[in-house]
Amino acid sequence: MSPLEEIQAYRDELVRIRHDLHAHPETAFEEVRSAGLVADMLESLGIAAYRGIARTGVVGALRAGTGTRAIGLRADMDALPMTEANTFAHRSIVPGKMHGCGHDGHTAMLLGAARYLAAHPAFDGTVYFIFQPAEEGEGGGRLMVEEGLFERFPMDAVYGMHNIPGMPAGTFGVMPGPMMASFDLLDVEVRGKGGHAAFPHAAIDPVLAGSALVCALQGIVSRRVSPLDSAVVSVTTFHAGDTHNVIPPSARLSGTVRVFKEEVRNAVEAEIRRICEGVAHTHGVEIELRYDRRYPPTVNSEAEAGIAREAALALVGPARVLTQAQALMAAEDFAFMLQARPGAYVWIGNGVGQEGGCMVHNPNYDFNDAILPLGSAYWVSLVRTALPPASLDQGHES
Repeated sequence: MSPLEEIQAYRDELVRIRHDLHAHPETAFEEVRSAGLVADMLESLGIAAYRGIARTGVVGALRAGTGTRAIGLRADMDALPMTEANTFAHRSIVPGKMHGCGHDGHTAMLLGAARYLAAHPAFDGTVYFIFQPAEEGEGGGRLMVEEGLFERFPMDAVYGMHNIPGMPAGTFGVMPGPMMASFDLLDVEVRGKGGHAAFPHAAIDPVLAGSALVCALQGIVSRRVSPLDSAVVSVTTFHAGDTHNVIPPSARLSGTVRVFKEEVRNAVEAEIRRICEGVAHTHGVEIELRYDRRYPPTVNSEAEAGIAREAALALVGPARVLTQAQALMAAEDFAFMLQARPGAYVWIGNGVGQEGGCMVHNPNYDFNDAILPLGSAYWVSLVRTALPPASLDQGHES
């Protein structure tokens, strides 16, 4: 019986776990219940579980054979601070919180792989099961690295996976180089001089200056970034004033910046600062910019992307492995782990149309239960590809 066939036999248990997590969502660094469920299950499988890493993170360690190589498999656990619109039985029971990105499914898939590998340790080395908190904007991956994840659990490479609605169920996407963009926040305060709307010459209008700033920022990508590179600068909020006949004393803007390369990231930030200084000088206002670098680009190393591709090919065949997919402008804090260790981040198709539901971060989103066994089987295939049994290294059948 293949790993996928055996995992299919306990699909209902994976669904039960996933639905339980979905109904009890926990946001960044509050994943106490989820972490307890994960650690308890790992320990019930005979896998050593280490709790309290990056506050609510869990790492399981499973060793087999005599090999010294080790890899990490990472799943995120946190939910989003948003209200769910679904009405099915496993909908969120926590007001204002929901699993709108599929981390409940990611957690269940990695637990399914842990169950299979604990029962069939046909690999040589150590597998670390990394259950990470606070992926959604709060940098749990960064905190795990800063708290010594890779020193405490030495590993040669680390791997991640995320579901993608719109990709057919049963497919995987993986390639070397950028998979996801960086994620930076900009907050701008424009300070002028308030006054009567009938006498604008007696005021210093922050709305006019802010509007000029928005227009200038939109020119960065089209005129300051090479057309061979990718970047997105989006101003998403603009707040100023309270009534029709008053020029306000200040205006506030905010937005995001996303790129695939660190050198482009540096250039875009420098250009934003230059534009803010220029607009302030031109309009006679003060501009305060707060630029917050959140997540770096998620960049796969070539060798590890090849291992991930080989594992997916062994599982579903070449027709279902996308190796020329276009990188996404969304961001992922698994990037911090990839900065610290070589590794690869892959996409698993959540399905197309009704089967796969709507895009993530939507109040009607739900993870596709049909792909739970496949995701677990991918992790198993990856472990056997990256840490082949010693007998296979010697050219013998395992």
